[in-house]
Amino acid sequence: MSDSRIDLSLIGIGTGNPAHLTLQAVQALNACDLILIPNKGKGKDDLAALRQAICAEVITAPGPRIVEFDLPVRDPAITDYTARVDHWHDAIARVWVETIRAHLPKCAAQVGFLVWGDPSLYDSTMRIAERLKGEQDVSLNVIPGITSIQALTAAHAIPLNEIGAPFMVTTGRQLREAGWPNGADTLVIMLDGECSFQAIDPEGVDIWWSAYAGMANQISLSGRLSDLSDQIIETRAQARAEHGWIMDIYLLRRRPTTD
Repeated sequence: MSDSRIDLSLIGIGTGNPAHLTLQAVQALNACDLILIPNKGKGKDDLAALRQAICAEVITAPGPRIVEFDLPVRDPAITDYTARVDHWHDAIARVWVETIRAHLPKCAAQVGFLVWGDPSLYDSTMRIAERLKGEQDVSLNVIPGITSIQALTAAHAIPLNEIGAPFMVTTGRQLREAGWPNGADTLVIMLDGECSFQAIDPEGVDIWWSAYAGMANQISLSGRLSDLSDQIIETRAQARAEHGWIMDIYLLRRRPTTD
């Protein structure tokens, strides 16, 4: 298959709710010859099962071939964060190429990957896909999806920004290491496995937190950070133990100060 052309579609699927798929996403899934689904292993196989369930709900017969593959893990021996992630992405790209070659004939084909949320926001699927171009004749198509930020603000029925005010989207690691960034009173925190809101002064800060945002098992808490910090930590731990995995996101906002 090394001399064949691949039309690779990265399809944003929202936060796990099939109702979040756009018509464009449904059409793209049905147009595929092969759909690849990563499996992160025991304890996280629900994520692969959710992708399978989405496919089962929106793809019409006969449909594409759907193949799961084992996702490589990051090498803990690489201490530099950027280098560790770069090495990991190289490994994932190799698995993609091997899996595509193993399951497609030697002809042009359309391959699809289901991406949580939107492929452009704190997701590296597009970066990994670029690596395939060195191994294969690849055309890349990106189908946007509903982001976890949209699911979060919808869950709490709140606007993302104050009137005329900026907001910042960042990660838990950045919040822990750099503190509250200058220039914004509203922060959206993603990719936070350590409840990094503990690293900031909670005085005058409100939080809107959701786990499994937009899904049937959504959990949402909101209020003063000083009042909710412990409850969120406990609720998050219980939910992760129950499901074996968790996806959560939260918004922090400083309350206006009065003279």
